[in-house]
Amino acid sequence: MSEAVLTGVHYLSGDDAAAEGLIAGGVRFFAGYPITPSSELQERISRRLPKIGGIFIQMEDELSSLAAVIGASWAGAKAATATSGPGFSLMQEHIGLAVMMEVPLVLVDVQRAGPSTGMPTYIGEGDVMQAKWGSHGSYEIIALSPSSVQECFDFCVRAVNLAEKYRVPVIVLMSETIAHIFEKVVIPPPDKIPIINRKTPIEKPIRFPYKADEDLIPPMPIIGEGYLFHSTGLTHDERGYPKMDPEVQDRLVRRLCDKIRKHADEIVDVELFGMDDARIAIVAYGITARCAKSAVRMARKRGIKAGLIRLKTVWPFPEKIIRKYAGKVKYFIVPEINYGQIVREVERVVGGKAVVEFIGKMGGAVFSPEELLDAIVKASRKI
Repeated sequence: MSEAVLTGVHYLSGDDAAAEGLIAGGVRFFAGYPITPSSELQERISRRLPKIGGIFIQMEDELSSLAAVIGASWAGAKAATATSGPGFSLMQEHIGLAVMMEVPLVLVDVQRAGPSTGMPTYIGEGDVMQAKWGSHGSYEIIALSPSSVQECFDFCVRAVNLAEKYRVPVIVLMSETIAHIFEKVVIPPPDKIPIINRKTPIEKPIRFPYKADEDLIPPMPIIGEGYLFHSTGLTHDERGYPKMDPEVQDRLVRRLCDKIRKHADEIVDVELFGMDDARIAIVAYGITARCAKSAVRMARKRGIKAGLIRLKTVWPFPEKIIRKYAGKVKYFIVPEINYGQIVREVERVVGGKAVVEFIGKMGGAVFSPEELLDAIVKASRKI
């Protein structure tokens, strides 16, 4: 396992595939604290990174883990961590700090049943809204949701690239089931894996480290490379120095949000299955989307015009796509392993143009295709 990228065909768990995806994306620093069900990811990357010139540190807790990742990223490393529900809650303060300091990093959240300690070894999908709104203030992040072990690899590569491009924390919302199942994973040669590196300044010393380009993303100076700059979690001007001025706050927060919002079309990714003539659509993500696709196939065999909108990108939410189908689809079904989260976004965007029905599980088990087929059949009788 000395190679940086393990090319070829492998039989991996989701946790192992995510670790390999982070490495293939260029991550060479990982700080974490063990927590079920993400521990296997950390175990694998702890063995792999030292062999390829990288660094793994087990920290004393989740707060210090993300703090170390922020520091490593400022020092020029592509950096990541992983956790689950309780640890994800503890990391929220530093997610906000990373947003304000515009630090690229990847956080893999392997979701389990909650709240609190909940059921550590069982599935949940209850961290979706926390991924978007867990820290305070107005901000934007990016969150991806893999539905297969292959996507655990692919999405972790993409997460590193998105973090580097937009200077923002990127969250990979895996689930316990995806993390622990084993499937075939094809890892391409390194020259076939797209890699994006952060923009860096040209001039030294840099006077305005937070002066953004037209894309609203400022080049990122690297600590130790001769740049003189200041960065803080306080409201700051383009010099990076604190400035308690309402106009500065307004300008800064708008840019932090708009650098994601105005590039949403480049970031958002969905899979459309059977949507060309669908009258009933399931909106799903993660492991639930796999069950939903089977249910749609079964419904089609019965002559029911059902389709699936699978959210590969949960945040930014694919508003344009949902809105496009809101005028065509008569009935949206939103199954989630929680008590209702993304369904609120679907309701908001649909805006009363179609029926939106929520189907929830509280955690601990996945949906069966038959459960979702039953919901489709019942919906077909109402339209």
